[in-house]
Amino acid sequence: MELKLSQKQIGQRVAMLRKSKGLLQEDLAKNIGMSRPSLAQMELGNRNMDVSELQKLSFVLGFSLDEFLSSDFKVSDEVLLEKEVSNDENTIRISVPDLQVGKFKNVLLYILEHCAGKPNVGETVLNKLLYFCDFNYYEIYEEHLTGARYKKLPYGPVPQKLDRIINQLIDKGQLQRIKTEYHGLPQTRYLPLEKADLTQLSAAEKTVIDAVIQQMSDWNATKISDYSHKDKPWKATEEGDYISYNLVFYRRPPFSVREYTEDEQDKF
Repeated sequence: MELKLSQKQIGQRVAMLRKSKGLLQEDLAKNIGMSRPSLAQMELGNRNMDVSELQKLSFVLGFSLDEFLSSDFKVSDEVLLEKEVSNDENTIRISVPDLQVGKFKNVLLYILEHCAGKPNVGETVLNKLLYFCDFNYYEIYEEHLTGARYKKLPYGPVPQKLDRIINQLIDKGQLQRIKTEYHGLPQTRYLPLEKADLTQLSAAEKTVIDAVIQQMSDWNATKISDYSHKDKPWKATEEGDYISYNLVFYRRPPFSVREYTEDEQDKF
């Protein structure tokens, strides 16, 4: 069968059909025997799709190949908005992160152990370090590190409930807040008074966190904010909305941190 559609058109149609069925990328990828990053790249139009894969999609999504390839193919506009929460308000879909407060506290303390002595690491830089730890880990392992949810705010991604967690650490004598100045501007810094419980962090988690610290902890607030604003999850999110972790699979170098298999790479 000869496909007369462009890769981008095919990807757009697959994405619309998937959303019309209420499926997440991970759900559809599992059902057709494909990795989620490969499906994400296909929907973006950066990956070729062969006929056998299209046939699998037609079976799972319930469409005929003739209709899919026709010039008058159409899916209702109502399904173009992908939702992470189902219509049942009491049912949370699997892609919605679930904050692990204990893990988040230990990641925060671990970062501060290594960075609190650096004069550039104020609140703004700390927020970005946490963001890249969480999103880089998710891209590599397709699992949440802390489960924190991040909102797109004017100065960059900010983890929700951070203030509450920091106040808890301060109340327990595990953290100290300091108001100071950096290059003449007001700065809020945090000093750890207790070390992170390393038994709560796996070797893989530490490796991802260490890589972020090594790459970015010497950057000032302006540099790390500018960098975060070029990351695909940030760019693809409306201001004030939560940033979807699934958007990491649309990253490109230098932001992408996952080593994709040869099978995935040769189809991008």
